[in-house]
Amino acid sequence: MSHRKQALMRAVGSATLSWTEVRKFIPWNGDEPLKPIKAVIQVNRILGTKDPNLFGQFIEHFDDQIYGGVYNPDSPLSDESGLRMDVTEAIAALNPPVVRWPGGCFVSAYHWEDGVGPERQPSFDKAWRVEDPNTFGTDEFIALCRRIGAEPYICTNAGTGTPEEMSNWVEYCNLRSEGKYARKRIANGHVEPFKVKYWSIGNENYLPGEIGAKTPLEWGVFVRESAKMMNRVDPTIEVLAASVPDLEWNRHLLQEAGSYLDWISIHGYWDERWQNNDLSSYETCMAYSLEIENRIVTTKHMLGAFGYLGKIRIAFDEWNLRGWHHPHVDSATEDYLTPRKLNNRNDSYTMADAVFNACFLNQCLKHCDAVGMANFAPTVNTRGAIYAHENGIVLRSTYFVFQLYGKLLGDRVVDSWLDGNEDFGSVDRKGQAIRVPALDVAATVSSEDESLRLAVVNRHPDKAVPLDLTALGMPGDAASAVLHSIVAPGKDAYNDVHCPDDIRVMERELDLSESGPLAIDIPPHSVHVLVLTPRRS
Repeated sequence: MSHRKQALMRAVGSATLSWTEVRKFIPWNGDEPLKPIKAVIQVNRILGTKDPNLFGQFIEHFDDQIYGGVYNPDSPLSDESGLRMDVTEAIAALNPPVVRWPGGCFVSAYHWEDGVGPERQPSFDKAWRVEDPNTFGTDEFIALCRRIGAEPYICTNAGTGTPEEMSNWVEYCNLRSEGKYARKRIANGHVEPFKVKYWSIGNENYLPGEIGAKTPLEWGVFVRESAKMMNRVDPTIEVLAASVPDLEWNRHLLQEAGSYLDWISIHGYWDERWQNNDLSSYETCMAYSLEIENRIVTTKHMLGAFGYLGKIRIAFDEWNLRGWHHPHVDSATEDYLTPRKLNNRNDSYTMADAVFNACFLNQCLKHCDAVGMANFAPTVNTRGAIYAHENGIVLRSTYFVFQLYGKLLGDRVVDSWLDGNEDFGSVDRKGQAIRVPALDVAATVSSEDESLRLAVVNRHPDKAVPLDLTALGMPGDAASAVLHSIVAPGKDAYNDVHCPDDIRVMERELDLSESGPLAIDIPPHSVHVLVLTPRRS
C-alpha cells in the first residue's frame, strides 16, 4: 500500500478500516489519483491579519428564518424567551463573531419602533408581502446575540426610513439614559445600553426593485446625512453603507460620505434562483467559485482610486452560493408564498455548497488587507447552514465549513501558491468554456504556537488529488500533522432528517515518519484544514 493511501486512511476514518472500506465511503474514479500538485507556503510572508468577522452570520425576516427558525415561542424546544434552544446551541457552537439583522430587503420598509415595547402591533412587510407580528424586534435580537456570543450588527431602513429614525435607533441601543429613546429602552427592562458597534445604512438600495431605491447621486447625500446624525449620537460606532462594485455608485458614495464611513458593504449570490429553483450542477457551482475574487478586487480598486484603501474596509455582509427563491413577489394573481418553501429542501445543499463556501472564505482570507467582515445569508432555514424543523435540526454541508474555519484557522494569513494545479475539466458558463482548477488553498499561521493551518479544497467532482506540501520558513520540523476533513460519499450528498450524517467531519493524524514533503491525497469534493504543529526545541 502506498504512503498516500496510508495517509488518506488515517485522514478519513479509523486506522482499522481497509482501503476498500474507505473507498466505499469516498469513491473516486480510477485506481490512482491525478498527478501530484505542489503547494508552497511562505510562512514568513504575512499578507495580513484574519478578522474573525469573516465568519459572520445573517438572519432576515424572510419566510421561517426568524419565526419558526431562531424564534418560536410555541415550540417545546424553545425557552421562556421564545428562542429555540437547539438552534441557538448549534449557532453558538460555531462561535459566530457577528450577526447582521433585520435585513435584507425586509429592512427597507421596517420601522424599528414597531418592534419594541410591551404593546406591539403586526405590520405588513412590503418587501415580502406578509404580515410580520413584530414579536421579534431589537430587544429579542440583542438577547439572541448575547445567547450565542456574537456582536450584534444592525442594518437600518434607508428605503422608507430617515436619517433621524436611524439615529434614534442608535440612541435606543447605545445611550445610557440621555433622550427619550434611551429612556424607552430602560422602561422596556434594559437598564444597561446594548452597545451595538456595527450599523449599516441601507440594503441594496442600488436595485430598482428595492423599496426606497436611490440613484447614485441621491445615495451619496443620504448616506452622508445619515452617518452624520448616527455618529453624533454615538461617535464610537462603526458605520457601513450599502454599496456595489460599480464605479458610478461608489464615486458619489465615497466623495460625499467617505469621511463618515468605516466600511462599505457588498453582496454576492452566484446561483441566482430568484424566479426558478432549478439549481446548478456541482460542476457549474465550481465555475462560480472562480468569480468570487473579481467582486473583491473591483471594490478594492475603487477604494484605492478614491484614497480610501486601508481606511474603509469591505464587508461582504450578504453572501451565499444559492440565491433565495422568491418568485412572483410583484404578482397580483400568482402564488408567491408556497414556492418559498422550496428553499428548505435539504437535498439542495450538497458538497457543492460546502466547497463553494470554502473557496469564498479562502478569497476573503487572501484579501484580508481589505475584507474584514462577511455574513453568510442566512444562518437558519431557507438557504441556511442549519435547518430547523418541528422536532429538531439538521446541520447542512455549509455548517461544517464554518465549524472548521472558525475554530482551526490561524490569525495571520501568509502567502501560498500551487504549482501544477490541474484543471478538472471545462464547464459551460454563459456560453464560455471555463477551465476549473482542482485545488484551492489559503494558508494561515497561529501566533500562539506558530502552527501552520492550511485550508485545502478539492473541487474535482470524482478524483482525488495528490498534494505535496512544502512549508518555507517554519520554525523547525513538524511534530504533528492533523487533517480535519469535511467529506461525503458523493458530490451530490446532503444531510437530511433521515440521513443526518451523510456529510460529516473527520479528524486524523497523518504519518510524518517519511522524509521529504508531506504527501497526502485530497479526496474529491472535499474541504480540509491541515494543522502542522512545529516541534518545540
